[in-house]
Formats: sequence, structure tokens, C-alpha cells
Amino acid sequence: MSSIPAPANDAMPAGDRPVGIFDSGVGGLSVWREIVRALPMEATCYLADQAHVPYGPRDERELRRFCEAIGHFLIDAGCKAIVVACNTASAAALRHLRDTFPHLPILGMEPAVKPAALLSKSGVVGIMATPATFAGRLFRATAGRHAAHVTLVNQVCDGLAESVERGETDGPAAEALLRRFIAPMLAAGADTIVLACTHYPFAMEAIRRIAGPGVSVIDPAPAVARHLGSVLGAAGLLRAAGEPPQHRFFTTGRPADLADAIDRWCGSRPAVNTLEWQGERLVSSVAVEARRPSKSP
Repeated sequence: MSSIPAPANDAMPAGDRPVGIFDSGVGGLSVWREIVRALPMEATCYLADQAHVPYGPRDERELRRFCEAIGHFLIDAGCKAIVVACNTASAAALRHLRDTFPHLPILGMEPAVKPAALLSKSGVVGIMATPATFAGRLFRATAGRHAAHVTLVNQVCDGLAESVERGETDGPAAEALLRRFIAPMLAAGADTIVLACTHYPFAMEAIRRIAGPGVSVIDPAPAVARHLGSVLGAAGLLRAAGEPPQHRFFTTGRPADLADAIDRWCGSRPAVNTLEWQGERLVSSVAVEARRPSKSP
């Protein structure tokens, strides 16, 4: 993993600027790794809002505030595009972000209902997601467009994102949790399962094992990475070949937690910068420490 660069400056060619990627926590790394695989010359800036994980139970207005502040931070860091690598945040705030930052390409996570509906032979598709994703207009619109001829079994997976945050994707407790979520979908006849939370692909091996060989499990992250390449190409923002790209990581939580997750699922252990929330702004913890008065001996 490359060293941490300084934020992009105004003289930097637009294509050399990084792609901003954010999530409530480590789940967005499932999207980050697909972007790095599909677009190996692109620099990235990944932000995990682990101070507020999980996003799933939070209301729409609160999520919009978080996402707007994160958008400002990523733009200040020189990002040329933003990927909302979180289904819950996409459902709550994608339209708001596009309205707030109309000059910037902003991509989000859309539940893969269309490919699942085309793939299913039984006509029953299971959707694993958070309550906020199911309640969002984005999911309702997607289901309305593409699920007319299939039955959707919407499975709320309370606690699964938190389990992934802790790195617990296998073992007896994780197995029991996943079986509780998967069993109702299989009982309803689902032969296709959509992972509509970016945390869930990190439990893919266990999900496939429990669901069985006759069930297809769809992770939308590779499609998002391909779409990002198309968007950047159409806008003339693809990074040219040259020096290896640099990847920067930020968290509002414990840097060791994010570094552990990157090591576990992406095969490297980069430096992670810490951010703090000050009201509705994100600031570097280094800057915060510099402003705090020293304690008297």
C-alpha cells in the first residue's frame, strides 16, 4: 500500500486526483477492493465513519448530515469523484449529495434487484439489507422497476454489519446469525440472494455455504467498480498510466480497527489517519490535538 500523500492541489491534473470512497465502517472496503482491481491506476481516499457505525438504525435526516460533511471533507481532499460505498447511506442521501455537489460525479449502491430478477428461475429473490435500505426511496424505486415478475423476500439482518465490523464472519455465533437470516428466504423458495449491504460480502463464504449450491449470491461491488470506470472515462477523468497510485485511509474511530480490517480482507496494512467530528464538520485529530492546551504538570 502506498504512503499517505498530501491532499491534491489545484495544479494537479484532474485525472490524477483520487476517487473518494466512504462507508459507515469497514463494509465499503468490499467496494474499494473491487475498484482497485478494476481500475488499478486510480488513487483513492477511503473514509470510514466508525464513530457512527452502524448507519442502519439511523434516521434519514441524520444520515444526510453525516454524508454531506463527509462529502465536503473528500472534496477538500481533492477527490474527483465520490462513491457512496454504503447501501444505507445511498438510500438516505445519494440524491441529496448529488444536489449539494452537482459538479462532481457521485455514485451509490443500488440493490442488485435487476440482475437477480433476470437470474432467478424460481421467481423468488431474497434481499439481505438494513431497515434503512428497505425504507429508502432508492430501494422502492429499484424494486418497482425491476421486480414486477418476481417475489422479493426482504430480510432485515440486524447485527450482521456489526458482526463484520468486529471481524466475526465465521464460527458458531456468526453461523447461527446467518442461518437465522437465510432460512426464511430459502423457506420462501428463493434461489437468488442479493447482498444489499457492503458489509455482507465479507461473509460471502459462509452465506454461500449455508444457502447451498443451488442458490446464487450477488455482490454488486464489481458492477459498481465497472460503472465508475465508465463514468470517469466519459468525463475524461481516468488516471493515465505512470507512477503507482496512492491510497489514503481515514477513520472517525480507532485507526487500528480499520487497519486490521484492511489487513484481513485486502491483504495489506496501511497507515490510517484519524478524524474527529466537531459539530457537523470533520477535522484531523492531529489538528485538534495541536489546538488543545497542554496540561499543567
